[in-house]
Amino acid sequence: MILVVGVSHRTAPVEVRERLSAGADALPVVLSRLAARPELDEVMFLATCNRVEVIALVRDDGVDAGLDAIREELARHGGLAEDAELAPYLYDKRGDEAVTHVFRVAASLDSMVLGEPQILGQVKDAYDAAVAAGALKGMLGRCVSRAFAVAKRVRTETDIGAGSVSIASVAVDLARRIFGDLGSHGVLLLGAGEMAEAAARSLSKGARAVRICNRSFDRAAMLAGAMHASAARWDELEQELVHADVVVASTASRTPIVTRDMVKRAMKARKGRTLFFVDIAVPRNVEPAVHGIDNVYVFNVDDLEKEVARGLETRRAELEPAEKIVDAEVKQFLAWTRGLEVQPTVVAMRAKARAVLIAELDRTLSGRLKHLPEGDRAALTQMMESALNKLLHAPTTKLKARAAEGDDAGELAAAMRYLFDLQGIVADRQEQAARAIAAVEEEDDEHLPH
Repeated sequence: MILVVGVSHRTAPVEVRERLSAGADALPVVLSRLAARPELDEVMFLATCNRVEVIALVRDDGVDAGLDAIREELARHGGLAEDAELAPYLYDKRGDEAVTHVFRVAASLDSMVLGEPQILGQVKDAYDAAVAAGALKGMLGRCVSRAFAVAKRVRTETDIGAGSVSIASVAVDLARRIFGDLGSHGVLLLGAGEMAEAAARSLSKGARAVRICNRSFDRAAMLAGAMHASAARWDELEQELVHADVVVASTASRTPIVTRDMVKRAMKARKGRTLFFVDIAVPRNVEPAVHGIDNVYVFNVDDLEKEVARGLETRRAELEPAEKIVDAEVKQFLAWTRGLEVQPTVVAMRAKARAVLIAELDRTLSGRLKHLPEGDRAALTQMMESALNKLLHAPTTKLKARAAEGDDAGELAAAMRYLFDLQGIVADRQEQAARAIAAVEEEDDEHLPH
C-alpha cells in the first residue's frame, strides 16, 4: 500500500516546515535513514518551501508500522517531539487517497500557487534522489513516474498555468502595493536561484535599481547580466540594506542571513526610512525578530497566501477539468496495480492445474494407455489443454474484471490462493512481478495505460 505522511502550508506554519526541510547536504541522510527502515519497502522524501512529505510503499499488513516509522524519522530529522510538537501538524494518506495526493501534488493542484510549475521539478528531483539511493525500485517508483505524465496532461489540456502567478511574482506585487511605483525605490534580491530569477523577471519592468547579492558573486553577476540588474558581493550585504527599500530573500541557507542587529545598524544609517522584506525562503532567511524593528516589515511565505488568492481567479476556473484528469488517471493506475496483484494468482492457478493434469496424463500414458500411438497421445494432450482453458476461463475473466472495477478482487484472489493452496507459488510470482516492474521503470511511460 502507498502511504503519504507530511506537513504542508495548509497544516503547518513556516516555523514547523523549516525545521523539517532538507537542503542538499541533509537530503541523503534523511533518505538513507528512511530507506533503512524495514517497515518501508520503498520510500521518497519531498521537501519544498510549502511541504515536507514522505511517500512510501508498505505491505498491506504493515500500514500502522510504516506510519509509525515515518513519523519517528520526521521527528528525528526535525528535532521535534513526535507527539507534542509534530503530531498536530501531520497528515497521512493511504492507498487510493495517497495515489490521488501524489498526482495532485505533481500537477500543482495542491500548491499555494495553483498551477505553479516549480513543484514538478522539485518532485522530479526528489524522485531522482530516491532512485539514486536505491529507495525506489518498483510500484512506488511507477506511481511517481506516472504522476509526471499526469502533470503534463494537466498543463497541456487545461489553462491551469495561465498568467504569471508565482510566489516570486506575488512577492513583487505585494511590494508594489506597499510602495506604489517601484521606479523610485531600490530592490535587493538576496540569492540567485530559481526564485530570485523569477522575482527578477517580475521586477524587470518598473523598478529603479535591482541589485542581486549572492554567496557566489559569479552566479549573482551572471543573473544580473541576464536581467539588466547589477551584482553585489556577499560581504557587502549590510551596506546594501542601507540603500535598498525592498529585499526579496530566497537563499538556501539553513540559518537566518539577515539578523536583527544587522538591520538595526542599517536602519540607523537609513535614518528611519521604511525597509520591506519579503522572505520566500524555507528555512527563513530573515530573523523573525527583525519584524519588531520600527519601520521594518517582514512578510514570509505564509503571509503571501492571501496575496496569492488575488491572482488565481483564471486558474481556479481550470481546476475542475484538471481534477477530472487526475481522477481518470488515478482510476487507470489503480486498475493497473490491482491487475498486478491478481495476476500472480491467476498464473499460479493455471500453472498448478496444468501441472496436475500433465502429471496424471503422463502417468496414464506410461501405464494403461502406453500402447497408444504418438498421434493419439498428442490428441489427448491437446484435449487436456483445451479443457483446462475452458475450465479456468470463467474464474480468470471474472477475477480480472473485479480488479479493473476495484471491487473485491483482493479478497477473491486470497480465497483462490487458500482453496487451491497457491500461497508459495504466488509469493514466487510476486517477486518476479516486482522485478518486472523495476525493469519497466527504465522504459518509456507508454508502457502504462493512458
